[in-house]
Amino acid sequence: MENALIVSHTKSSVDYFTETLHAANISQIVTLTTCGEARRKMLERSFDLVIVNAPLRDETGENFARDVSVKGAAQVILVVTSEHYDAVSAVCENDGVLTISKPVNNAVFWATIKLARASFNKYRQMYAENNKLKQKIDDIRIIDRAKCILISYMIMSEKDAHRYIEKQAMDMRVSKRAIAEEILKTYEN
Repeated sequence: MENALIVSHTKSSVDYFTETLHAANISQIVTLTTCGEARRKMLERSFDLVIVNAPLRDETGENFARDVSVKGAAQVILVVTSEHYDAVSAVCENDGVLTISKPVNNAVFWATIKLARASFNKYRQMYAENNKLKQKIDDIRIIDRAKCILISYMIMSEKDAHRYIEKQAMDMRVSKRAIAEEILKTYEN
């Protein structure tokens, strides 16, 4: 994790969270005092970690934390008062929000940051793998469309169309997708 957003209306909490994040090698930190400001800022840029110190001036912070966790790749830590901890954490944990209670214990907060970092790294790996798989599926669809065109226009068998695309790709030293796209351009226009 490289950057973080802290949403808190108390200066002492902002100072504590900032100091702890610096110790965790997170140097790009933005601090805001309301969920409204935070929502606007998140439209402009993304964050790896979002810390919400509830309650805030404009809302409790619970809905904001859940929205951020569900809609984005950011890990979210929600800090709530001890009397609301059980109820809030029960609702928020289904959305992937890490919840800790006040007063914040240094060891617990440090462990929560480590857990958030581990979750973020795992999420990034899964996201990259998912994108690779989507790309492969997209490649297969385009290649299959090109095969269908070769079958219908060039009266080839499926096997021959496949071999033709593979051979062209090897001979021209480009991907099968690039050959398939050229076939589609030629015959679909």
